[in-house]
Amino acid sequence: MPRPSRLLSSGGLTIAFTTSLLLFADGQPARDFDLSNNTLCIVAPATPYDPASGLPMYAPRPVPADARCPVCGMYPARHPRWAAQIIFKDGAAHYFDSPVNLFDFLHKVDRYDRRYTLDNVAASYVRDLESGQWVEAGQAHFVHGSAVTGPMRTADLPAFASRTAADAFARQHRGTVLTAADMTPRLLASLSRNGRHRH
Repeated sequence: MPRPSRLLSSGGLTIAFTTSLLLFADGQPARDFDLSNNTLCIVAPATPYDPASGLPMYAPRPVPADARCPVCGMYPARHPRWAAQIIFKDGAAHYFDSPVNLFDFLHKVDRYDRRYTLDNVAASYVRDLESGQWVEAGQAHFVHGSAVTGPMRTADLPAFASRTAADAFARQHRGTVLTAADMTPRLLASLSRNGRHRH
């Protein structure tokens, strides 16, 4: 029967080897990695463009059921009216469970995915909360401070294709209508529950 010390030693080697594989899986050295910090998040790579889909490379796409938000780890397909997406110049896409996480990502692209920078972003879309249609994030209207909570059951930024619809929503549920230009890091920090995550 193996001695306990030998079992511990081989177990330690297995853990060290597995950790090494995870840290260097994308071919880049792990910068700022702290073994004592258990809030490290492993972000799945962006979903590649599929030419067989028949969609133009930078057009909005259906959210895959297994796609995970690179900011919070949730499954955006489970909350379709709140979903958002970013498409990079190489055609790959990240999907988000809410507009808050999309804008948080845009302010810190290389924090959440070191393969890209803001310059690599070709298009970004949010879903109109009422119709479910995709809208360019830069053309949408968002309601901040409403009584309606998002997928994380906290305040979020419901999106609308028209200012008229956003104003009507704000009258009914309170809040202020904003645009993408208003999404400052300070405003997003007040809405985000992802401050403790490290990527």
